Amino acid sequence: MSKPLVAVVGRPNVGKSTFFNRVVGRRVSIVEDTPGVTRDRIYAEAEWCGTHFALIDTGGIEANTSDVILSQMREQAEIAMDTSDIILFMVDGKDGLTHADTEVATMLRRTGKPVIVVANKIDAPKNLPLHFYDFYELGLGEPLAISSANMMGIGEVLDKIVESFPEGEKTDDEDTTKIAVIGKPNVGKSSLVNKLVGENRVIVSDIAGTTRDSIDTPFTWDGEEFILIDTAGIRRKSKVNEDIEKFSVIRAVAAVERCDVCLLMIDAVEGITEQDKKIAGVAHEAGKGLIVVVNKWDLLEKDTHTMKNFEKEIAKELAFMSYAPSVFISVLKGQRVDNVMSMAKTVAENRSMRVPTGQLNSLITDATMINPPPSDKGKHLKIYYATQVGVKPPLFSFKVNSRDLMHFSYARYLENKIRDSYGFIGTSLKFVFREKGEKEEM
Repeated sequence: MSKPLVAVVGRPNVGKSTFFNRVVGRRVSIVEDTPGVTRDRIYAEAEWCGTHFALIDTGGIEANTSDVILSQMREQAEIAMDTSDIILFMVDGKDGLTHADTEVATMLRRTGKPVIVVANKIDAPKNLPLHFYDFYELGLGEPLAISSANMMGIGEVLDKIVESFPEGEKTDDEDTTKIAVIGKPNVGKSSLVNKLVGENRVIVSDIAGTTRDSIDTPFTWDGEEFILIDTAGIRRKSKVNEDIEKFSVIRAVAAVERCDVCLLMIDAVEGITEQDKKIAGVAHEAGKGLIVVVNKWDLLEKDTHTMKNFEKEIAKELAFMSYAPSVFISVLKGQRVDNVMSMAKTVAENRSMRVPTGQLNSLITDATMINPPPSDKGKHLKIYYATQVGVKPPLFSFKVNSRDLMHFSYARYLENKIRDSYGFIGTSLKFVFREKGEKEEM
């Protein structure tokens, strides 16, 4: 099952990004004392007491009047309702309750989803200001007082989040391979979905951004059931004019989180852009299967080196996902479209592949004999044992004498050796290095 999704919503400048950064443990969101500074969605995986979940910082509200604030808050809240399992409603503990807070609370009460009210910027939780108690009027339960900047009360919020997660019930389509079609607007995502399912199930238009929601389309290919997820196009923020487009990426992120394989569609004419790399990074960090689908290949003037040169560009610009195969297609002409599904099926199988422990340790032993582990100040890295402890994506655990001696380049060497023997095309491999005495964790 996919990890639970937690959306952080609230007015501008209430401290959503600061809270987000504290939870995920690194400075991911840009934090400034300026309303609306977080203009793009920010997404990261988080963990609390052994429970993993996905956190979305729903920034991007730009407002000049209170009416605009309300309309954009409403849009933001609707997206949170659609995509998340838990909604964290952040309010300003210094300013107190506002009309905008009340409007959004009215919507959130109708969702049926758990909502946690967090009053930020309260530096002395034991001496609460009188206006703090106004937040009870929202009708969303007991508000929690925190100070994200001073790291006060965050643990209590995380406890509440974990307690509120829905029970892990198995859904009917849990075992069905889910494929998310991701990429910038107008690269042919919806057209590809229509071509694969054999009918016009998704609206197709030359106007960028037609698909605003993520749309699930069940279909059968080669006798096997799949679900295609056509995601909203993700734009550069300089190209975003409509408020709804600013938040469409949240739906795309949610689709990536619950899929097995991502088809990253790239416009062959435009080439690989910075936005393509950002979108690919979302899927890569989530550990999803990845296939680079270069569309509109029929529009290029080609010679014998065209495809090879484009593959070199992919290898250079998307070096962090060198495991991802590439497919060059023309949805309009129907060229090599079947290759996409054939590759997607292979990638999904690779994400579930397990390497027997005996074979893995023989491989590692041979690899260390060919290229001995690194050393530092006379101390040599020793690898005692290796085993695969997880799938989707494949996760390998190594018992070592000192993880500090495991240099990044040697870990990459071991990864390459595993790939040489077992392929794992289209999926990232995750490694954990543990010293003697440490317990194995999935």
